[in-house]
Amino acid sequence: MKRIDIEYGGRAFSMGGKDPRSVMAQIDAALDGGDHWLRVNDGEGARRDVFLLITPGTPVVVAPIPGDEPPDVSA
Repeated sequence: MKRIDIEYGGRAFSMGGKDPRSVMAQIDAALDGGDHWLRVNDGEGARRDVFLLITPGTPVVVAPIPGDEPPDVSA
């Protein structure tokens, strides 16, 4: 997996070195009352951490960007 693009609030963010299922699990946990903040990278190039507040009703898109092999997002 090269990276995961995250669409949130009409803006694009990214996460590197993550499995799509683990990111979706983090979002599910946030919606179930866990840690409501998701750390992502803002922009391209040098890493700049930003934190997204995950709440019910806020659309979040998890878009895996494959490297050498397609992502496994099966349940």
